Amino acid sequence: MTSTTTTETAATAPAAPQRVQLREAVIRIAGNSQDGIQALGGFLARLAGRSEQDVMTYMTIPSTISGGPSIYQVRLGSGEILSAGDEADVLLAFYQHSYEEHIGSLRKGGVVLYDSDHVEPRPEWKDDYHHVGVAISGLTVEAIGGTARDKGKNVFALGLLAKMFDLEVPKLEALILERFGGKDASVAQNALNAFHAGYAYSLGNILQTFQFADAKARGVRQVVMTGNEALAYGLIAAGVRFGAGYPITPWSDIMELLRRELPKYGGTFVQCEDEIASISMALGASYAGRVAVTGSSGPGLSLKTEALGWAVMAEMPLVVVDVQRGGPSTGLPTNVEQSDLNIACFGGHGDAPRVVVAPANVEDCFYMAIEAVNIARKYSVPVIILTDQAIASRIEAFDEPNLQQVCQELPLPLEPVQAHKPYDLTAADGITRHLAPGTRVLNGNYPVVTGLEHDELGHPTSSPKLHAAMLAKRRRKLQALATTLPRPEVYGCRSGQLLLVGWGSTMGPIREAVDRARADGHQVAALHLRHLHPFPLGLEDIFDAFEHLRVVEMNDEGVYGYGQLAGLLRARYRSHKIRGINKADGLAFKVREIVERIRHDVEERLSKA
Repeated sequence: MTSTTTTETAATAPAAPQRVQLREAVIRIAGNSQDGIQALGGFLARLAGRSEQDVMTYMTIPSTISGGPSIYQVRLGSGEILSAGDEADVLLAFYQHSYEEHIGSLRKGGVVLYDSDHVEPRPEWKDDYHHVGVAISGLTVEAIGGTARDKGKNVFALGLLAKMFDLEVPKLEALILERFGGKDASVAQNALNAFHAGYAYSLGNILQTFQFADAKARGVRQVVMTGNEALAYGLIAAGVRFGAGYPITPWSDIMELLRRELPKYGGTFVQCEDEIASISMALGASYAGRVAVTGSSGPGLSLKTEALGWAVMAEMPLVVVDVQRGGPSTGLPTNVEQSDLNIACFGGHGDAPRVVVAPANVEDCFYMAIEAVNIARKYSVPVIILTDQAIASRIEAFDEPNLQQVCQELPLPLEPVQAHKPYDLTAADGITRHLAPGTRVLNGNYPVVTGLEHDELGHPTSSPKLHAAMLAKRRRKLQALATTLPRPEVYGCRSGQLLLVGWGSTMGPIREAVDRARADGHQVAALHLRHLHPFPLGLEDIFDAFEHLRVVEMNDEGVYGYGQLAGLLRARYRSHKIRGINKADGLAFKVREIVERIRHDVEERLSKA
């Protein structure tokens, strides 16, 4: 919790708590998933975005249908927020297990706000943390009645937090009405009653209340959403009007949003009977002349690989979303991992080059969806978007996109042509250009599409010469794309001791770790890769300026001591100084975990000097 000034209490009310002005705070909510703690955290996060504050969230949920222990952490404040925070300033604990399992995540001197109906504080922790007990369950019953207490105590707790942090009540009321507006009027009224009861409860035994410093007004509207929402809306803005998929955590939110929103723009989303049907149906839509989308998580991507090979052979534009989770097999369905990079780049049989990109944050999900569609269109190639569970579920605030500039329609030209060879081997860039079915070819030589090796018109062939030429043609497309990709910027010093390389949701923690290491006097920088296959040109020039490289990624260090992206970089740049900082416990990186590895590497280097 970062504070700036403390306002003295009025002489007329000496018992009132002091009010401390904050720049930022981390609030961890711990309970069971069926208690609505995700909704409670979502209210806080979306309020921050509507108040021109920055915000980032992190959550864990059980993989069982019956629910179980869960957390939701919100970091919000008036400055730039890069991660969800290592330590909480306030822990809201609904149960004894919530209290005992998460007290270690609270900074010393922090506030434990607990449901005294279910939590008995441990005496040995009372000196380290300020305990505030409120009979949340019982007071919720008094406010809205016994039948709704399990569905109302989260909103009662929201009222407590609103009082503690002096949050904007009218905006929270509006968010509550939005959330429950589609239900019976009594549901929304009960929610408001619970919120107001929590807000009215006296916090007389708390030493301080808090108020966030006003965010600097920038005159720019913010939007607040999850990574899954941002990606889905990005696909719609890019002109995608057809999608097909099968439910799987954590991709399903994208599927549900597209199924709800695409018909508003003349589009369709089909829930198929399985993953193979999903990608096959999307490929059919792409062949019809528009870029289509399908998606899944790791197990589903495994099932899609044969049809993905067909897309490479037929050179069909397609966007495939993979929201990564822990694996292999069904693995950790609700936990984060970055272990699908190898299958995204190389999954399937034969030489099947495809494009792989990875957004760095929630805002990037929106814009990278548009970029993926445009790459698929221009190069007639499948593009895999690798997000992960951390980005998919977390909420961030970012500047509202200029929709007039970014929204596009995908054209469907049907004008007659004299002749057409979609797989023209004389094209220097190797790019295939398909005609929409129904386009008249005046010379009568119509091309075909097949998964067999083919000639320039698409007709099957077993010619060794043509096979080699077509392999080279498909390879050249990615090489041509690589020359157009922007070289990523270095965060921090341009040369020095150590360069941290990351991808996906690791960007924020890596940058905070770099800031801490530089404050300690170390020459450390960071480079975040968004284009993973092919790589942008010129990375070797950046790498050469640093003594050591560490690739920070959430996957196992493997047989040879480095993770999947590190393996690709070592193969590409033939450098033994590229090593890994890996974790695969299903949890996102904490800043301190990266800082500890930086210090260990620096100390190791000094000991060998």
